[in-house]
Amino acid sequence: MAKNVGIVAMDIYFPPTCVQQEALEAHDGASKGKYTIGLGQDCMGFCTELEDVISMSFNVVTSLLENYKIDPKQIGRLEVGSETVIDKSKSIKTFLMQIFEKCGNTDVEGVDSTNACYGGTAALFNCVNWMESNSWDGRYGLVVCTDSAVYAEGPARPTGGAAAIAMLIGPDAPIVFESKLRGSHMAHAYDFYKPNLASEYPVVDGKLSQTCYLMALDSCYKHYCSKYEKLEGKQFSILDAEYFVFHSPYNKLVQKSFARLLYNDFLRSASSVEGAVSEKFVPFSSLSLDESYQNRDLEKVSQQLAKPLYDAKVQPTTLIPKQVGNMYTASLYAAFASLIHNKHTELAGKRVMMFSYGSGLTSTMFSLHLVDTNPPFSLSNIASVMDVAGKLKARHEFTPERFIETMKLMEHRYGAKDFVTTKDGVIDLLAPGTYYLKEVDSLYRRFYGKKDGSCLANGL
Repeated sequence: MAKNVGIVAMDIYFPPTCVQQEALEAHDGASKGKYTIGLGQDCMGFCTELEDVISMSFNVVTSLLENYKIDPKQIGRLEVGSETVIDKSKSIKTFLMQIFEKCGNTDVEGVDSTNACYGGTAALFNCVNWMESNSWDGRYGLVVCTDSAVYAEGPARPTGGAAAIAMLIGPDAPIVFESKLRGSHMAHAYDFYKPNLASEYPVVDGKLSQTCYLMALDSCYKHYCSKYEKLEGKQFSILDAEYFVFHSPYNKLVQKSFARLLYNDFLRSASSVEGAVSEKFVPFSSLSLDESYQNRDLEKVSQQLAKPLYDAKVQPTTLIPKQVGNMYTASLYAAFASLIHNKHTELAGKRVMMFSYGSGLTSTMFSLHLVDTNPPFSLSNIASVMDVAGKLKARHEFTPERFIETMKLMEHRYGAKDFVTTKDGVIDLLAPGTYYLKEVDSLYRRFYGKKDGSCLANGL
């Protein structure tokens, strides 16, 4: 059985096209700071007609395999997490199999996992559980989280984004799962859902969604703490982990979430909560749970009290989510990629807490233990391969008008057939070697090309 199973390699891809939130604010006639301060977002990435969740997946998987020199024959399980529906039956994983078929490897288990933003975590757990079981055949697992988050015109539109993350799962990893430390909360709610299969846009109850998120966070944290205390024989608090990584629909919710954990520590009488902090929480100690989710004074006070710890433990995880937006299944792992980018030389020996949330609702809090290993799977090499700063710098800013034009075209193309993508001006924005959507034929079959002209079988 494999030991110290975890993430041995990572890569990220996001579109080279983006729009500044400040410019979008002005264009939409929103009050100054509504998107930048109110939501806490700086910029938003999005797909043009040449890109979708499949092309982004091709890009991130091929990049990971090439950069870490992984033979596709070494992959025994491939799991995809996504909530972006391309087909009601055929999985995104089957498209990616073209990479492996070409190398003669069709013995690859796994399919897609779907439940809002949680699918990537489900896919990750599936791979880890496979490797820790008697079913493991000695090969690597590969997890892909890929989504394009788009919203109808209105207040939710600035919370979009797009990206794909690939994670190679293996033994003796630099990023090890603490598998016995995991707390989940699963329930039924209509906070965000996509019942209209003719539209890519969700139905969103924003206020309910935030409450569900915080309620799930409370529950997961409670279960995690309970398991930690049974295993370690001592109380857990936010001081027992160096970093906290959250699923990030928008940064303001991440700020509220971490502050909520400090309030939870106070309610549990955690010894780590200083007397001065406790005193300021006392006026809120008699609130019911439901009341606490709606209490603005508690929200404000808890964020003020948590800010020094937030700056140290959470802020280093926020770069990509603030710059690219909500990436649905990729969001949590893009935040983790931000942490590796910012702190890779300081992470060995540290515990990192992860909170995954998917509307509807599904959620888990779990933890990772980071260790120093040798290249190519060292944390420093992972940071180098991902090249977060380089990829962000290479992006092209669209005006809000051009962004809206793109959204209208994508809306028109959603679920459509028998079209060839228009490449004028847009393909120039793609880096050499980037996979892109070429056409959808009369039978809805999708064909992909590579910017430098080479192609794989079946039109890829």
